[in-house]
Amino acid sequence: MSTTKKITVGALAAALGVTTLTACGGGADKSSEGGGTESKTVTLVSHDSFNASPAVLKEFTRQTGYTVKVLKSGDAGEAVNKAILTKGAPQGDVFFGVDNTLLSRALDNGLFEPYEAKGLDRVPDSVELDKGEHRVTPIDTGEICVNYDKKFFADRKLAPPQTFDDLAKPAYKNLLVVENPERSSPGLGFLLGTAARYGDDGWQDYWKKLKANGVKVVDSWELAYNQEFSGSAGGKKAKGDRPLVVSYASSPPVEVLYAQPQPKEAPTGVATGTCFQQTEFAGLLTGARNKDGGKALIDFLISKKFQEDMPLQMFVNPVAEDAELPELFTKHGAKVDKPYTLAPEKIAKNRDQWIQSWSSLVLR
Repeated sequence: MSTTKKITVGALAAALGVTTLTACGGGADKSSEGGGTESKTVTLVSHDSFNASPAVLKEFTRQTGYTVKVLKSGDAGEAVNKAILTKGAPQGDVFFGVDNTLLSRALDNGLFEPYEAKGLDRVPDSVELDKGEHRVTPIDTGEICVNYDKKFFADRKLAPPQTFDDLAKPAYKNLLVVENPERSSPGLGFLLGTAARYGDDGWQDYWKKLKANGVKVVDSWELAYNQEFSGSAGGKKAKGDRPLVVSYASSPPVEVLYAQPQPKEAPTGVATGTCFQQTEFAGLLTGARNKDGGKALIDFLISKKFQEDMPLQMFVNPVAEDAELPELFTKHGAKVDKPYTLAPEKIAKNRDQWIQSWSSLVLR
């Protein structure tokens, strides 16, 4: 999930990454250091939340002969900005993790070369936001939503909030922590959700209410979820005292998967009336040294093998319609029937202005 794209103990570590270069799917082919299309190593640049099963990446190597290197570059927004700064002389061949909130910035800067991936007939038209030019390929979807600590609300016999309106009510004063949309893709998604809900004329008044109701802002999802949120494994260690946090509809399955022992029910819930739709894309970087390997990797990212691996690796929904979801993911993840959305053109036109206005309103 972008700036992604995020969630506890082992999964949290996988979700957040360590901003380092890691080799997957076998040893790196030293012959690749000279670059060129003869290279048998293909480098995937991504945000820290990228994760895949080693066996799946080895399957890519078996099928194509290419070994995958993964270069993690921070939060989704940070990773996109780094890619733009190195445009034309990229650090890798494929970029994964630019989402619909940042897509226009990447496309306007000429970050990607057109490539129509094999297997796109299995992907709904609704998520192909660059269908005419195929500069990016949709890989996964998810929803950015407020999560809540079930125990906190049960102990106080207080119903957890379910909508944006609820979050501004006095009953939830000083309970919510959010991420800064200038630095975090979940934070940006939440801001865009409020813009979709309240419109151009209403979202700023809504944030005034949240500010008056004691909303806390931190720079990253890791800080918000792991250190400030009372409902996460990381939050318990850090003694977080905020029972409401901006995260994902798929966060509860992570709490179940990595708990010892696994609970029958997730300890966290999702306020489904606060969700904003996120779609992540991959693209062939302009100036990529190994274009053939990059194209093969993009094809593989929408293959059934990789798509079915994603739910319990990155806790996102596959875009391929033939991909099956694991039971743990469907049982504990929240089903969001009508997430808020905004047209890419509207995001492109208003994003920077909205962030600037938000910063002036909330941080000062």
